[in-house]
Amino acid sequence: MKLETIAHVRTDFPDKFGLPRQSGIVPELTGTIVFEKEYRNPDALRGLEGYSHLWIIWGFSGAFASAGSERKWSPTVRPPRLGGNRRMGVFATRSPNRPNPIGLSCVKLESVEYGTADGAVIHVSGIDMMDGTPVYDIKPYLPHADCQPDALGGFSADVTGERVEVEISDELLAKLPADKRDGLIALLKEDPRPSYQNDPERIYGFPYAGFEVQFTVDSGLLTVRGIDRLK
Repeated sequence: MKLETIAHVRTDFPDKFGLPRQSGIVPELTGTIVFEKEYRNPDALRGLEGYSHLWIIWGFSGAFASAGSERKWSPTVRPPRLGGNRRMGVFATRSPNRPNPIGLSCVKLESVEYGTADGAVIHVSGIDMMDGTPVYDIKPYLPHADCQPDALGGFSADVTGERVEVEISDELLAKLPADKRDGLIALLKEDPRPSYQNDPERIYGFPYAGFEVQFTVDSGLLTVRGIDRLK
């Protein structure tokens, strides 16, 4: 079976580091789905605005150098949330290192915008995808079928991740566009570091919305050290 890339996602994250670990965890983060030219038929979106959430099926484009590169997979992986030193079966995780590097995200549909330079585009929130991520399919979220209130979360239910307090000066925050500030703070509260890294002296950094954000974490306090425009 050959998968066609029907669209790409535009987000504020050119790199993997800093991305939310799952979709919906940081609802303030937004993205736009832009279709490839051959799929820019507005009729394909007819009825979409009646739904509140969507399933996005996409490719882990950042996990490998290129689609044609040799991929290796292992039956077990080391989930970062387990400290990176415990192995679990790959099919019991959402690791990108899979036989087929396919991702699945549930996002909130904010709006469908028609008549743009890119045709009809879809604005969503709660994203967990890099800028340029290829999209293979879009399906509506069906509450009566997709919501399972009694579902079990496996080992992930016991390792939910600790939120941190965020300290950022008004001077640094003012460097960001106003519509990007809440998203950054919400993301930082989730502590973007791998859980097995706990060096209070280490300065971490990631690109976001055209800026490089640098921070340290010590005893549950994340302190933003710098926000500089990327060159």
